Amino acid sequence: MTSKTALRPHIAVLNESQIAQLHEHSLRVLSHVGVRVDADRARRLLLRAGARAGEGRRVFLPPELVEWALRVAPSTVDVHDRWGKHVFRLGKDVPGPQARFGIGVTCLYYQDAQSDAVTPFTRQHVREMVRLGGALPSFDVISTVGVVQDVDPALCDLYAALEMVANTTKPLVVLVADEAAFPHVLDLLEHLCGDLAARPFVVPYFNPITPLVINAGTADKMWWTIERGLLFIYSNYGMAGATTPITPAGTLVLLTAELLAGLTLSQLMKEGAPVILGSLPAYFDMRGMGSFYDAHSYLINLACAEMMAHYGLPHAGTSGSGIGWGPDPIAWGHQWMNHLTSCLGKVGLVPFVGDNLGSKAFSPVLAVYANEAIAQARRLAQGFAWDDITADLDEIGRVGPGGNYLTSEMTLDLFREAYYQSEVFPSLTLEAWQARGCPRAMDALRRHTQQLLAHVSAPADHVELMAKGEEFIQGVRREA
Repeated sequence: MTSKTALRPHIAVLNESQIAQLHEHSLRVLSHVGVRVDADRARRLLLRAGARAGEGRRVFLPPELVEWALRVAPSTVDVHDRWGKHVFRLGKDVPGPQARFGIGVTCLYYQDAQSDAVTPFTRQHVREMVRLGGALPSFDVISTVGVVQDVDPALCDLYAALEMVANTTKPLVVLVADEAAFPHVLDLLEHLCGDLAARPFVVPYFNPITPLVINAGTADKMWWTIERGLLFIYSNYGMAGATTPITPAGTLVLLTAELLAGLTLSQLMKEGAPVILGSLPAYFDMRGMGSFYDAHSYLINLACAEMMAHYGLPHAGTSGSGIGWGPDPIAWGHQWMNHLTSCLGKVGLVPFVGDNLGSKAFSPVLAVYANEAIAQARRLAQGFAWDDITADLDEIGRVGPGGNYLTSEMTLDLFREAYYQSEVFPSLTLEAWQARGCPRAMDALRRHTQQLLAHVSAPADHVELMAKGEEFIQGVRREA
């Protein structure tokens, strides 16, 4: 059923006055507090553009320089798959809900789908999780899913990248643990797939150091990426009460200022360089000495997305992951809260779904559950048609008082698409549940996950890419 208009829900957390204040406060932080820029080349670039030098590598950014960067930065970015097919667009004037989701994050441990036992991440785990993400329809991108620990540590980033590119055709969000290995990772991907700028399916992900530090490694990786003509994500991770102010308002101002500083540097490196900006706004647990997401984290996430929409910039936000002791009710609640608010707000890319235990362990079961939550959140956000309801009124008239719609033509035409039907959790009456032996939902989720893992397959060119990649990595090993 096509619709010219829809009844569509949405969330907005900032009004126009608050947007203006947040922008003003962020500019004040940059001009009066400044940022520390550790890389000499990046610092010189900012100073030549009119920034003022301070002590200890501190640089103060004038508002007019930031405003210039906001004017020249691209307002939209397009992401393709490995074959060059357009997958999605982020940024200004993208119609309807635009939240896009990714499976993965750089976890140290893999959490078994049956027992929840954690073991160090291996190449095999990366291979299986990438294929799983390729098979789950709610995920638009595959992010670096784990830190490979069964290979030479100097080559773990290369092996992770090889397993990613050879086991899916979906776009890749690439995180590299060893900064010195980053150029080699890009070289590997270009060796396997050709010019990455001509086929933009690889999106590197970088973090500055909060509070207010653009570290040398991040600046260097920005240079390397921009010189190759690639899009990248510049995202900060804040822990309220530890690396950002304990108040949500103070955290939002600080994180926004950091993003504007990164944007300014990127545009000085190359005017018009494409970049996605966003934050991961966590809290710090003074008792447990770890980070976690609070309900206010999701408000900050939404506010950050609205600021990027106000600036006309593509956005990447938090994924609600990292919380829970496994695929449990703790994690489920955060998955729902994040994915639903992301779909109802202005959030762009949501790249890191599936981890828990403080983001140290990746659970395929949680990823499969999130696939369900995302599908339903998107369905709610898309709303439903609100056009000419003449046909509906005719239907009501035909059935009349006391009738039913079980066998009406409209029901027979539309029932397959009229509501969400889960592949994991069938809708059971009490009698049907008892007839099946009173199954538990968690058992159904684990069983479905294991079935998926047993049947996910690699792309047709998997063997060819693996052979070429192994040869390339051995060349890097010999040169080291």
